[in-house]
Formats: sequence, C-alpha cells, structure tokens
Amino acid sequence: MIVESLALGKRSLTKWARNPFAVIATSLQALFWLALFGNSFSPANAFTSTAGGSLGALQQAFSGAPNYITFLTPGVVGIVALVGMSFQGVDLVFDRITGYIDLLRAFPIPRTSIYFGGVVQNIGKGMVAAPIAFLLALVVPNGLRLADGFGVINVIGVLATMAVLTTVFSMFFTGLAMSVKSTDSFFGAINFLTFPIMFASTAFFPLSFFPAWLKPIAQANPISLACDAMRLLLVNGSLSVSQASAFLWDWAGLLVYGVVFAALGITMARNALRAR
Repeated sequence: MIVESLALGKRSLTKWARNPFAVIATSLQALFWLALFGNSFSPANAFTSTAGGSLGALQQAFSGAPNYITFLTPGVVGIVALVGMSFQGVDLVFDRITGYIDLLRAFPIPRTSIYFGGVVQNIGKGMVAAPIAFLLALVVPNGLRLADGFGVINVIGVLATMAVLTTVFSMFFTGLAMSVKSTDSFFGAINFLTFPIMFASTAFFPLSFFPAWLKPIAQANPISLACDAMRLLLVNGSLSVSQASAFLWDWAGLLVYGVVFAALGITMARNALRAR
C-alpha cells in the first residue's frame, strides 16, 4: 500500500509542480495576511509612541511576542495549512468526476492507497507553502523577530509542528474531497468548515480576547494548538520546564486530532470507494 500511495501522490505533485502559479498564489495569500492584516490590524497601532510595531504593554497578553507579526506568523502558517489542505483536495473531486478514481478502483491495488495518495500529495504541497509563509514573515515591514536563543532545534520544532498540522487537516479534507460528487458540494462544504475553524482559533488574537463561551472551543482548536506550540519556540527560544510541558501538551492534542481525523477520513474514503 505504501508504494501505491507514494506513486499516486507523486503523480499529483508532479502536476502541481508544473503549475508555478499555484505556489505563487499561496505565497501571495501568506503575504496578504502578514503585510496587510499584520500591519493594519496590529494592536500596536493604538499606541502612537511605539516603534517598529512593538506591542508595548500588550506584549505579555500576546504570548510575550515583541510585535504583532511575531504573534501572527504561526497563525498564518495555520491558515495556509487549513486553506491549502481543504481547497487542494479539488483535484480528487475532478478525478472522481472524470472517472479516474473509477479506473484506479479496477486496478489490483489496495483501495485505501487511493486515499493515502491524496493525503501524501496534500502534505507535500503544504510543506512547501507553510515554510514560505514563515520566510515571508522575516522580510515584511515590522516582521517576525526571533528570540535570542532561537536555533536549529527550534527550527526543527517549528517545521515538525507545521508537518503535524498539515497532516491533521490533510487526513480529514482528503476524505471529504473523495466523498462529495460535485465541485459545488465540495466548495460549499469547504467554505462552511474553514471559516469557523479559522476564526475560532488563536491565529489572530490571544485566548484572553475571546468571550467566555468561545474560549473552550478556541483552546481546543487544532490551529490554536499548533500556533501555541510554534509561538513558544519563536518567542522564547530555549524553553523552560513549564514551557516545554505546554509544548508537549499541544503536540499531544494535535496527535489526538490526527488519529480522529484519520479515522474520519478513511471512513469517508472507503464509503465513497464502495459506492457505485
């Protein structure tokens, strides 16, 4: 199954790589959130005396981030992962409409490999797009400021968290893409799901800014878990014992989501592949 899944994933990634506009569009999306949203909606704009977008008295409320874009960068990575993993599944919808998936069902390969092939291609795309957002954050005005102790281990931790979040969303949205029968149904479902997930998270603002009824939802959101883990590494560099414990709890939550979303995705894909 592994060989077949990788082969199917490679097919889609090859098509994607031959269309550079897809990568450019993703980069422009990240640039929009960082340069426009990050500077226009920065709470630092309320303080005329702050320089370089510094959060000043609000720094502690924003996880200790020195400026808003430092706080926002993990959120943008989470948004890129969410939007990318959801909308890029449209390839599978077209494959079903054109009959390509029916053709694959006739081949002597495990049907689950069709699902995992979609997961692989989405993860590959996401792991190109998410680091681009991270790099753009370093060059935009009033951009990302890394902690003094930020090093190779922190980079590995940030990239690993990106990969886990991308995998979590890919597991679910690949199954969803295989289960719908038209592009209208697909985009309707995506729009219905992505906006609540995006805005009911700590991607844009800290948990303390949310109303009491929304805080538990935002705290349990997979984007919030990934953002909090990445912020710990970006803002603090070397983690204290309590910070390392919080980082591990965030990762544990993401892994639980991975298991649950994998089960949901596989179930949706199997039902779709059984249907005639």
